[in-house]
Amino acid sequence: MKNSTILRVILLGAFAILSIIVVQTYWITKSWKLNEKEFHQKVILSLSNVAEELANLSNGDLPAEDLIKRVDPNYYIVNVNNSFSPEILEFLLKKEFNEAALNEDFEYGIYDCETDKMISGKYVALSSQIETTKPITEELKTDDNFVYYFGVRFPHNERYILDSMALPIIFSALLFLSIIFFIYSISVILRQKRLSEMQKDFINNMTHEFKTPISTINISSDVLLRTPSIQEDKRLQQYASIIKEQNNRLNKQVEKVLQFARIEKKDFKLKLEKIDLNELLQNIAYSVQLRVDESNGHFDLKLCKEHVFVEADRLHLTNILHNLLDNAIKYSKDTPEIGLAAKKVGNTIEIEISDKGIGIPVEYQRKVFKKFFRIPTGNVHNVKGFGLGLFYVRNICRKHGWKLKMESQEGQGTKFMIRIPIAR
Repeated sequence: MKNSTILRVILLGAFAILSIIVVQTYWITKSWKLNEKEFHQKVILSLSNVAEELANLSNGDLPAEDLIKRVDPNYYIVNVNNSFSPEILEFLLKKEFNEAALNEDFEYGIYDCETDKMISGKYVALSSQIETTKPITEELKTDDNFVYYFGVRFPHNERYILDSMALPIIFSALLFLSIIFFIYSISVILRQKRLSEMQKDFINNMTHEFKTPISTINISSDVLLRTPSIQEDKRLQQYASIIKEQNNRLNKQVEKVLQFARIEKKDFKLKLEKIDLNELLQNIAYSVQLRVDESNGHFDLKLCKEHVFVEADRLHLTNILHNLLDNAIKYSKDTPEIGLAAKKVGNTIEIEISDKGIGIPVEYQRKVFKKFFRIPTGNVHNVKGFGLGLFYVRNICRKHGWKLKMESQEGQGTKFMIRIPIAR
């Protein structure tokens, strides 16, 4: 993955997460205020009903103004013009809070003008399954403006609001986990990218270092094969031929890795030139014919009836055709039947490489062009390779703007078609 792509992913991800956090914070705050307002309205309504019932019990009247005063966010004072017993007040408070679904612990106290304190106070636990009462946790505040009043405090009103916000809190927790996962994923991507770059640099350096000894071995094997004493000894000549053959094989594998490295470079450019396609195909067909003859196979070459020129990078066009023909031979059955044809289709030339080999299973046909992918064969590895050939072919065709098509049927063979515009 390119550095610019990773940077875009990080920036877009960070922007998206920041936006979600802002929106989530806004809705959490708004939800808190709405639930707090709902709680306050329920308390006001319940305390108003209690005050009204106390007035009815004593046949008294309620104050026209300042009936309920909110001293603190969780503490309320109710102004009444009559006296009442703590037992009646507690009963009415429980009754009204239950009807309003305010199952929250509360503390209450009645103002005593003689001591100027809130007396007869209790802590009533409604939130637990078993209702209990106990002394209040701290002294309730008084108010100088009222004479007969009682106070009610909800020491844990935040708990009621939080319970009402269960869903937003769960979503916030999921968002937090998503942020952690995103950060972890980015760290993994960056670590894998560093490892991939180190691996790529190592392979490139290694393959370049191989080129010198391969060239030296090639020259040395040629010298050995031309030496009269070696030519007279069949056993030594056979060994020298094996060295030459295996060195060529190693050179091909190194070339494949180097080709793969070239197309992944950012500054990779094609060296386009006009190429006589028939001439190029004839040169490629000569080397292929020799290999097919060694296996007693059949090679069919069909060229265009007229000379046609295409604009392409000669090196890479030659390489991809060799790759496709090499695969056709490798994945053939005992006696390869290979076809190489070129035909004119409108303003284009279609190059077709076909074989009657083992074919490609349907489930792997979309994957064979991926880097390093090889069709699973269990513990059997009779065909060697890196899984780079078709990846290279696809990328070269894309660089040129050519159309690449594959048709394959398991057990019956494979056909590759490359559609190339005719040069003007």
